[in-house]
Amino acid sequence: MADGANPSIKSRVSEAEWQARVELAALYRLVALHGWDDMIFTHISARVPGPEHHFLINPYGFYFDEITASSLVKVDLEGNIVQDTTNFINPAGFTIHSAVHAAREDAKFVIHLHTVNGVGVAAQAEGLLPISQNACLLQHQVAYHGYEGLALNHDERERLVADLGDKPMMLLRNHGTLAVGETAAQAWIGIFFLERACAQQVAALSGGREHVLLAPDAAQEETKEQGRGIGFVSALAWPGALRQLERKSPGYDA
Repeated sequence: MADGANPSIKSRVSEAEWQARVELAALYRLVALHGWDDMIFTHISARVPGPEHHFLINPYGFYFDEITASSLVKVDLEGNIVQDTTNFINPAGFTIHSAVHAAREDAKFVIHLHTVNGVGVAAQAEGLLPISQNACLLQHQVAYHGYEGLALNHDERERLVADLGDKPMMLLRNHGTLAVGETAAQAWIGIFFLERACAQQVAALSGGREHVLLAPDAAQEETKEQGRGIGFVSALAWPGALRQLERKSPGYDA
């Protein structure tokens, strides 16, 4: 349940906003559960249903396993807080998210991580290699954006969204991973597959690049088409992810 500093606000928001809050809080808890969080850094955001172009993001200073639906902060597209709250956000952290939300109507949820394996692959010149089934499924759905330093410059937003295009995932060079989705489930399955592919690549390259076996061209082409359907499995995997949270990290929905 929400702690004393963040009493439940369920009765003060619409049903649609509350549902978005619960699903976004679930994403934060799932990232923490998998060990993909980065202390109080990185962000996951969600668009609030409605015409106002408002968004939800984590309160700055909270660890991901502390996030609840009520503790999330509602902001506008410029990162200005538009609700009564004692919490605040990291405006720099919303730079990437605001750019994607503004450019992509389908990007209702945006996940950005700084995992060891994700940064490791993002820093490799060849990017994501077709050396695992996960990588083969995703390879043609992953965009790349060059590193420009901390995301403080709003001018970077145009370049980032141009690089992302219409793809659901991105490797931000020297920085991390990103996934977007029409639903929380789609964003989650995208980041899960991408992070798993990165971990498998780091493991494979630990023996040296010359010993790595790339998937055959025919198999790469076959999985390219099969990979277009990974969003379908999100609806199957998401309920199980929420049940896992109920067992291991309850209280996110308060």
